[in-house]
Amino acid sequence: MSSTREWRVAGRRVADDTDCFVIAEIGHNHQGSLEKAKQMFEVAKQCGVDAVKLQKRDNRTLFTKAMYDSPYDNENSFGETYGAHREALEFGRSEYLELQKLAADLGLVFFATAFDVPSADFLAEIDTPAYKIASADLINTPLLTYVAKIGKPIVLSTGGGTMETVQRAMDAVLPHNDQVCLLQCTAAYPVEVEDMNLRVLTTYREAFPNTVVGLSDHQDGIAMSVAAYVLGARVIEKHFTLHRSWKGTDHAFSLEPAGMGKMVRDLHRTRIALGDGIKRRLPQEERPLTKMAKSIYAARDMTVGTTLAAADLALKSPGGALPPGVLDDLIGRTLARPVQEDQPLTWDDVM
Repeated sequence: MSSTREWRVAGRRVADDTDCFVIAEIGHNHQGSLEKAKQMFEVAKQCGVDAVKLQKRDNRTLFTKAMYDSPYDNENSFGETYGAHREALEFGRSEYLELQKLAADLGLVFFATAFDVPSADFLAEIDTPAYKIASADLINTPLLTYVAKIGKPIVLSTGGGTMETVQRAMDAVLPHNDQVCLLQCTAAYPVEVEDMNLRVLTTYREAFPNTVVGLSDHQDGIAMSVAAYVLGARVIEKHFTLHRSWKGTDHAFSLEPAGMGKMVRDLHRTRIALGDGIKRRLPQEERPLTKMAKSIYAARDMTVGTTLAAADLALKSPGGALPPGVLDDLIGRTLARPVQEDQPLTWDDVM
């Protein structure tokens, strides 16, 4: 374990020796409804997550006019044009402040992805404790540098990247801000298990020995997050919804409350189950091992002076007497007193 690999956010420490920091990525799964967002915060807290996250865009400056005004007619649309769709899902200052207060009351860390500089400024104005940078902005060094200089902890997703682009992004951020959590991510929604490449976590840990790593998990189950923890991930970001059937593109691969709760439970159990790596015999093993273990027993009735041969000895359960490992030391020894069949042998029985 590296004593310097540490990420701190809102007073919480995340490191190799800690539980996983779980982020419920709500994104726009609230469908533009403040009440739904509040309910999602409350349920996420019940699931045991550490943080809830939204996405913040300044749509007019983020998209070209052509893209903003382009028709957006599909089953997941919340507006006739793409711009209208995005605006319908976007929260403003009053909603963010209300959600910020709720998160504080619930004991949740609340932050958002900044997709552009105006959004980064917006989040700075309301003093969010961290920033997420989406995979698509891994190569956006101006935004990376701008957010890094704000001085808050950063979660950096690396979907679609190479080690070259990841290194370039880290080179842009680290001179200004060393509180970066680097997330392995595959920018597919959902992602197939064969495309997750979890061993990149090991690559990241070796390449950036002072950086906490994690997983932005777009797979629709919970097992891969546990595997990621074993490989060293200490932050897991998972999309969250109350109903997979809700309207919107992200719901189908998001976890519902039951799944999120089980994932958080399993991550906590995994840290405990990994232990300290020291092999030892535990007190709770004594009874079953004694019952199932074998000791050396007399295979037949024998008198004083009998020279023991292999056929005179049997390995039987329960254990607790001479172990099988000393069988060869008994062969050729002479009995000092009579023994009966199925009697466990002791060193006092031989001379």
